[in-house]
Amino acid sequence: MTEVLKIKSRGLSEKIQKFLKEGKVLVFPTDTVYGILSDATNKSAVKKILKIKKRKRDKAIPVFIFDLKLAKKIAEISSREEKFLKKIWPGKVTVVLKGSKNCNLPQILFSKEKTIGLRIPKYSLLNKILERTKLPLTGTSANISGFSASTNLKEVLSQFKGKRFQPDVVVDAGNLKPSKPSTVIDISKKKFFLIREGQVPKEKLKKIYLNL
Repeated sequence: MTEVLKIKSRGLSEKIQKFLKEGKVLVFPTDTVYGILSDATNKSAVKKILKIKKRKRDKAIPVFIFDLKLAKKIAEISSREEKFLKKIWPGKVTVVLKGSKNCNLPQILFSKEKTIGLRIPKYSLLNKILERTKLPLTGTSANISGFSASTNLKEVLSQFKGKRFQPDVVVDAGNLKPSKPSTVIDISKKKFFLIREGQVPKEKLKKIYLNL
């Protein structure tokens, strides 16, 4: 049975850290839409997310990180790319980068081209969890593949109701501020390529990238 925790619950941060260490999957509020959170280093937890979302294994899963130091352990980041990331993070932009050869994260987080989507969010509770655990956490939206991501918790939970595979824990922050999902861009080939336009306009990001 899915456990529901209110956002103002006492000891919430400690409980979340414990759940993540146990390999549990959480529906969690973010600075965009509700997301599905788990320890990205835990292959079993990541596999469970794929089952919950009914998502194909060949589709990469984006990852939340706390800082650029961790980003550099996961992906290959040039000095120019680092300057770009510093200008747009924390924020509502997921950036696809070339995965590091020394990264030991589960391969199902990466695309066929060995790229990975990373983001430093801007949501106080989530950033606190990222900082305290020192872990990369999955940053995919809380929806079944083919359905829309949402800021409305009832809409999110209705998608999983009665399904065989469900999240273990729901962190209830009520309805979030209206927002599109993060904008997703790919700079893994040293060029600016838009994958999905979300909350941050493409032209704004492209201008920053080209003016470096």
